[in-house]
Amino acid sequence: MAAPMLNTSAGKQQWQDKIVNAAQLGGIETSVIDNGPGRGTRIAWINTGTGLRYKVVIDRGMDIADAFFNQHSIAWLSHAGITSPQPFSNTGLDWLRTFGGGLITTCGLSHVGGPETDEHGQRGLHGQISNIAAQIESIVQPDPLTGKMEMSITGTMKQTQLFGPCLELRRTISATIGKATISIHDEVINRGNTPAPHMLLYHCNFGWPLVDEGTDIIWQGQWQPRDKDHVQIFSNKNDFRKCPAPLDSHLGNGEEVAFIDPVMDAAGWCVCGLHNAKIGIALVVRFQKIQLPKLINWQHWGKNDYVVGIEPASNFPIGQAKAREQKELIFLQPGETRTYDLEMEVLDNKENIDIFLNDLTKAN
Repeated sequence: MAAPMLNTSAGKQQWQDKIVNAAQLGGIETSVIDNGPGRGTRIAWINTGTGLRYKVVIDRGMDIADAFFNQHSIAWLSHAGITSPQPFSNTGLDWLRTFGGGLITTCGLSHVGGPETDEHGQRGLHGQISNIAAQIESIVQPDPLTGKMEMSITGTMKQTQLFGPCLELRRTISATIGKATISIHDEVINRGNTPAPHMLLYHCNFGWPLVDEGTDIIWQGQWQPRDKDHVQIFSNKNDFRKCPAPLDSHLGNGEEVAFIDPVMDAAGWCVCGLHNAKIGIALVVRFQKIQLPKLINWQHWGKNDYVVGIEPASNFPIGQAKAREQKELIFLQPGETRTYDLEMEVLDNKENIDIFLNDLTKAN
């Protein structure tokens, strides 16, 4: 059962008897980028009719790049933006060269963390999946005139090689006309004939104006800094739950990361997100702890590179080798499937925002 969604104030206009084409309310529009480093890359714009609209990059693991609520951007975009997929760039820091940021970049499917080499092979930063194009299975459009408000796009990405491992990601992104929500349902399947290591992380990247000085960063759980010897932000002496002004110390590769054991509610859902009172928007992220037991908070406050990441994951991004050493590495048996559900909702109604914040306060 999905987590309960809070309706926004948008999307409540009475459109009955006033439209003939559903695209006037919203829907899914596919196209191909024809210029720049992303030339030839397939995309799909999803419009919920509430002010929430976002771009699915079909050729980049069906990740989500640009995302807007009304006039406000909610995603962070890197210098690179959307580039064409580079499926064979899986060594060292290659991943950074084509990391466009965006609302969601998927990391995995078999490795999440820094580059590494051991007796089991060579692995680049954060794995291959975001550089693999999808084979689209279906695009289902809404049909409000018959009462059907739901829409979805489903595709499969194959991360495979001869002699294995052979992993497949089947992703469905769905939305509903009149609701400012994004729902992702993922199935990771071992298509090979031997056990396959598996790690998965949703690199959710939020930027200005949602992320601004004073924006609240919201999560609950026991935490520790990733780099205990280099702590400036993630200290009990600091209010690391408020976004600061850009920091000179974060020019270049300056950053800090917290590893979190997230708190779940009675139904097993973990809830986190962001709240910017200045523009009256909260963004809620929900996931099931049994599926994604770890949470990462990435803070990078460089000038112009101003971003906060909230990243649910199967493992902390410590790499396959260390996860194996700590006996935390997941192995999928031949034919085995693991499912993951991630939901986002944008709130712009003060009453619903207060409910969101109060519920989190009670859970803390």
